[in-house]
Amino acid sequence: MKTTDNTILITGGGSGIGRGLAEAFHKLGNQVIISGRTQKNLDATTAANPGMKSLTVDMTDVDGIRSFAARVAGEFPALNVVINNAGVARPENLREQPADLADAEEMVTTNVLGPIRLTAALLPHLLRQPHAAVINVSSGLAMLPMAAAPTYSATKAALHSYTESLRYQLQGSPVAVLELIPPYVQTMLGGERQANDPRAMPLDAFIKEVMDILQYQPDATEINVKNVLPLRFAASAGQEKYEQFFQQFNRAMSAPGH
Repeated sequence: MKTTDNTILITGGGSGIGRGLAEAFHKLGNQVIISGRTQKNLDATTAANPGMKSLTVDMTDVDGIRSFAARVAGEFPALNVVINNAGVARPENLREQPADLADAEEMVTTNVLGPIRLTAALLPHLLRQPHAAVINVSSGLAMLPMAAAPTYSATKAALHSYTESLRYQLQGSPVAVLELIPPYVQTMLGGERQANDPRAMPLDAFIKEVMDILQYQPDATEINVKNVLPLRFAASAGQEKYEQFFQQFNRAMSAPGH
């Protein structure tokens, strides 16, 4: 996709990876619209980036997503890029009884149904643009799950699969379909511990590498920074080595500091 002369909607754009992408695209002269549930976070981001716009949306609200999509397309008729970045993550202990599925249901609704619903609502508009793109933000955990976050990992695996099918179905259309696959990054997704964990990739470094890939590899359909490659291709060495890596990875992620 091209990285300039776009009108870009970024969900979850008030913090973390979403804000980092919003500011990077804004600096390149794109019209950027960020969305999220918390107006305070959106206001802080737009105040620091004059010209950036914001709209609130609850990605668990079916009717709200439809009306939001109609509003975005109406207010920004040149909209041609949608970055589905909004997501929530919660650790889970599947042995706890009685099981409380509230967190799991929120993650499925936000992380899977949210981008599916928003993409469906905006796709007719995007198909009318000469050049358009949908970028879905999944995770390295889509390919190698973190056992302490089973539903979160599963939602990202679902989004990865959906993205591949969407790309196939939109072949020959003006809409490119990309997948951004982050590694463990220093954001507030997992709270203060993740934001300050030295084992996580610094957010600024992650955003820089992502933007370099987008600018210098314009035909890329997957955006994989170097730190995520062991997760992205974990299965390529065969089942035995995959299982060994799965055990090693999950022991490391459950060690003190995680």
